Formats: sequence, C-alpha cells, structure tokens
Amino acid sequence: MMLDAKWIKSKDMGDVCPRFTKTFTLEKPLQSAILAITARGAYEATLNGQRVGDFVLAPGWTNYEKRLQVQTYDVTELLEENNTLSIQLAKGWYGLYGSWFTPSYQRVFENREQAVLCELTLTFADGTRQVIGSDESFTVTQSQIRFCDIYDGVICDATAPRTPLGQAVLAQNQDKSMLIPQQGETIGTHERLKPIGVITTPKGETVLDFGQNMTGTLSVTLTAKAGEELNVSFAEILDADGNFYTANYRDAKAQYQYICKEGQQTFMPTLTFYGFRYVRIDAAPEGITPDCFTAVVMHSNLRQTGRIITTHSKLQQLFQNVLWGQKSNYLDVPTDCPQRDERLGWTGDAQVFIKAAAYNYDVYRFFTKWLADLQSEQMENGAIPPVIPAMVDCLISAAWADAVTICPWQLYQTYGKTEILTQTFDSMKRWVDYITNTTTTKGLWTGGGHYGDWLELTAPFGECKGQTRDDLIATAFYAHSAELIGMVGDVLGQDVTEYKALYETIKQTFIQTFEGTYATQTEMVLALQFNLTPNPEEVAADLAQRIHDDGDKIQTGFLGTPYILHVLTRYGYTDLAYTLLLRKEYPSWLYPVTRGATTIWEHWDGITPDNRLWPEGMNSFNHYAYGAVADWLYEVAAGITPKQAGFASIRFEPHPCPAIGSLGAEFETPHGLARSFWRYTADGQVVYEITTPVSATAVINGKTYELTPGSYRF
Repeated sequence: MMLDAKWIKSKDMGDVCPRFTKTFTLEKPLQSAILAITARGAYEATLNGQRVGDFVLAPGWTNYEKRLQVQTYDVTELLEENNTLSIQLAKGWYGLYGSWFTPSYQRVFENREQAVLCELTLTFADGTRQVIGSDESFTVTQSQIRFCDIYDGVICDATAPRTPLGQAVLAQNQDKSMLIPQQGETIGTHERLKPIGVITTPKGETVLDFGQNMTGTLSVTLTAKAGEELNVSFAEILDADGNFYTANYRDAKAQYQYICKEGQQTFMPTLTFYGFRYVRIDAAPEGITPDCFTAVVMHSNLRQTGRIITTHSKLQQLFQNVLWGQKSNYLDVPTDCPQRDERLGWTGDAQVFIKAAAYNYDVYRFFTKWLADLQSEQMENGAIPPVIPAMVDCLISAAWADAVTICPWQLYQTYGKTEILTQTFDSMKRWVDYITNTTTTKGLWTGGGHYGDWLELTAPFGECKGQTRDDLIATAFYAHSAELIGMVGDVLGQDVTEYKALYETIKQTFIQTFEGTYATQTEMVLALQFNLTPNPEEVAADLAQRIHDDGDKIQTGFLGTPYILHVLTRYGYTDLAYTLLLRKEYPSWLYPVTRGATTIWEHWDGITPDNRLWPEGMNSFNHYAYGAVADWLYEVAAGITPKQAGFASIRFEPHPCPAIGSLGAEFETPHGLARSFWRYTADGQVVYEITTPVSATAVINGKTYELTPGSYRF
C-alpha cells in the first residue's frame, strides 16, 4: 500500500501545525485522480484551495503502531492544469498525552514522530499513469495554527505569515506495514446550534448558552481589526452560584484563541474538539454579538435507526439525552467523556451500552473497527486492557475486558452477521483462558483487581466502589463470557465442549459460594441476569424487597444498572421497574432531567439535591453508561426483541404503563422497519399498533398471535 510514498515530516515540528505542499502540472488530458492519504497525527488536505473530503480528525484513532487507516478520495473534479496539494498536520490522538498517563504510555508518546504519507495516482485519457508520492520534494511552511491539541485546544494567528520551513524531511520510521484501508466510520460535522441565551454570571462573566451539552467545535464569523483577539473557554455546567465551572475538566485547558486579521472572517477549528454547553467570552473584538457564534456538533457518521416516542415529556427528554450522550462519545471510538483530560475508549462503558447503542444507531462498522483495535491490543497471555486504544496501565478488570465477548455477540444479535463472531472468536477464548489460568480459586475468578460496580451508590459520597463484592462480579462475568463462547461456537459450528463444561463449573461454584449471601441490589441483579441461581423467583423477590427497603430507588452502578429493569420485568415486577424508571427524585434517571440535563451524567449524584458537586477529579456531565436504560425502553416498554439473530423474526411483547399514557418505538432492522406503539384511551383501554417486516410473534395482554409481515392493531 502506497509503495511510491514516503513518510515525511517537518525539520522543526514544535507546537506549530506544519503545512506540506506539492505543486504539479497536468501535461495531458486526465481521466481520473485518486488521493490516498494518512498521517501520524490528524490531517486536513486541500487541493487547489478546496477541502478534500469531509472527514474531520482523519485518519481517526486506532492502535497506531499496528493499525493505521488510509483514506482514499476521488479528487478528479478538483484538478486543474496547474495544481497545489496542501496537507496541514496536527497532533490529533496520535499525540494525545495526559499528565496522569502511566509510564509505559509516556514512553510510547515520547517515541512518536508526527508525519504525513500520501500518494496521488493520476490516470490519463491515453491510459498512462503518474504517481505523485510524498517525499522530500514537498515544501513545508509554518501554518497559522500555532498550537493544536486534543485536550488543550487551539491557537490560531490569522495575521501570522506562512513562514517557509524548507523542504520536508524523511521521518525516521518509514514502516508502512501497519497501513489498512479505512475500516471504521468517518467523523463529520453535523448539527449547528446558535446560542439560546447570554448570561452575565455573579462574577461578571459573559457566557453563551447553546442549550445542549455536546461534542464539537466553535465557528465564529466576525469583523475585526488585525491583531484583535477572541479568547473563549468551554464548560458543561454552571456551578451552584451560577458561575462558569471548569474544574471537572481537570488539566484539559480546552482553550480557543483566535488572533484576527483585518476585515470580515470566519474561523472554525476542526483538528481538535471540545465537550461543552457553555462558552465564556474571555476577550473579544468590539462589536461582537452572540449571532457571531455557532456551535458545530462533531461525531462519527452514524445512521440513526431507532426512536422512542412518548407523551411523557421527561421520559422523552431522557431518551434525547441518551442520543446526545451517544453522539457526543461516539467520536471514532466509544469514549467515556468528551471534555476532561481523558476521553478514552473504556471497554466497560462500551459493553454496558452497546445494546442500546445498536438500537439507536447503525454501529456495526463503528464497532467492527474498534473491536479490531481491541484484538490488536490483547496481551500475549490473553488479558485485555481497560481502554482501547490502550493508553494507560490499569486493572485487567472483569466486565471491562468482557467487552471482547459481549460486544461481538450483541452485534450478531442486532445485525445477524456471523463475520464479527468469526473475527473475534479466538480473542474471546484467549480472554476466558486468561481468567482460568490466573484465578486463585478454580471455578471462581479470585485474586485479581477490578473496578467493581463502578459508582455504585452503596459507596460514600465521593468514592467510586461500593459494597458489591469484586469476586462475585468477576465470577459472574467469567461465567457469562464462557457461556457466550459456547453460544458463539454453536453458531460457527465449532467444538466448544470445553467452554460449555467450564460454564457449568463456574455456575455451580458460584451457587455454592454466593447463593443466599447477596448483599446489594447489584449482586442479586447479576445472579439473575446471568442465570446463576437455582432459586430465581426467591432472589427476584429479595431484590424487589431490597429495592423497597432502599426507598424504592436504584442503588446500582455501571454494572448493575443496565440489567436491573430487565430482571425485574422477567420475574413479574414490571410495575416496580416503572417506579424506578419514572422516579424524579434523586437518585434516578429522571433526576438529572429535572435539573436541566441534556445528556447522561457520569454519576447519579453529579449534582446533589443540595447542589453539591461530585469531587472535581471525576465528574462528567456527558457519559452514556446509565443511558443503557434505553434498551429496556425498546425491548420491554415497547416490546421489540429479536427471536432470531438480526431480527430475522421478531417478538413483540409491549408492557404498557398508565403513568406514561403512550409510548412507542421504531427500529430499522436489517429487514425493514419494526414498530410497536401503545396508548391508553379515555376509558382506560389500551390500543396497540404493531408493524413487522418479517414473521413475528406478538404477545398482547397474555394472548399470543402469530403475524406475517404487515401492520396490525389490537
């Protein structure tokens, strides 16, 4: 791939984003022109002043040492007789560095050199070809982007001359073995939001409110004098006093500094991104107004496939918050948050949310690419890092590393494609083998360190781990992954006798060790969800009683929350599930909605009822993990589930709730639109409307109907 191209860099990189340029002339009529390009960093290419493609933050984020995506663009229509190809380079994710990153990653970062690789293939009308590859003939200039960093933001001086830096030089590392064609979804710019208000805070700050927490960038169009500055800062929330609050960004400066040129101008950085709702104007040219600013949303180019529609306004807002949380954090990898000095692809967050994610958007290609990076990061002993691409040395934790089994299986269930199972099957087995080989107690997973039921409410305020036992969680997910391997093996026609026997061993050992000792909501939920109890009815009754004893409120963290409503419904406690779902007081899904949230919070108590903020070291207001509740809305409230993988046949079993009034879901399955809607009439009857693109079973008020493709009303 790109045999005629060489990795090139600037002699003096520093913080300035260099611009690489090549001029050339077409000597005869052109038939086609294809540009292949990638970078160690983030690039933006132009040809004769026109942007090439619409991929922002290209080439995306992968395990760069093993996998680096190459983008290919048809640029035939952009060419003229005399041509200038220009490529601007920034650090991007390749240069991502946080002060809290561990030493092993610091060493990787120190050895990385930013560089560009490109190849333009010209095919002429007479059938001949010319290839222009990146080499020392490219010239380098100092661009007007003086600084650009994922965490710290951008500085642009529109008055700065484009100082020549000489010819490009060859990068020390000329390896191209890691190059792969573009595999994931590209990243694009999407909604454009204008300020909904201007706030003067008690401190006298001028703050623009864009009305929506989001991930993206800021575009400004203004008229100014040369040398005047526009400096702004970004925030998710205002504090209890109404002042601009950035402490939860930690060391991320998230700066935006623009030194204006003379006259009217527009500036919009696209080689970095911000997580924000509020923008503080720290300095600005005279006469600037809110109309000058537009917040531009950035996320992977995903097609929305699912919708929840309800007349319950707060529940509808919750669903919108789930969508925005997903968009904000599906920026090439499934990140935990988009604002602080982290923004990493935490595996635990990804796996707990993937079912909801796959209803909301078509995420097959997105996850196929990310899972390939996960496999490339898997250690020789089968262990899987907690963030992908791997950036920090952290715990090899249950439920986080189990993304290797859970995510592919969910993709298969949603899309019906066995390829993802074939691609990941060996990694699944290596992961479970790692546990088997390292546990200190046969049949359990003991002796390791884990994140536990992260942010469980049985912990004191400000602490992350509650009372749910690590060994119980670890063993439950050990069993689940072994069981999934058995199921995957059956689909693929592979001999998985060993793993089926292992699952039975783990299950029996789990029962012998933990049955009758469950101490938290999460412990009961996991035993029920993974079928690890011989007395599910009794455990479900105990769970319901525990919830009542806890004040009819949720106490689970990242691991118990995705399953709690499902197991309540499965064992006849749907009314209690709705009680938890519709609770408005803290803690609950709707509590942040009552506080004006427009995304999902990291913590149930990110802002407490008495206006205390969770400690600033870890308090994101744009996390998606608790948004996993959306899959219950699709599958239980609306009642749409696959009877066969890929929704080749469907089961409809809606669960209406009079406190909601009406609710429906639409999901674009691989076979067409599935729809389930219910509403209460004035006399208390329930009307059901179902549309199925394939043969289906509908269970309505306990009665079963076999359906052929079409629309039905009950």
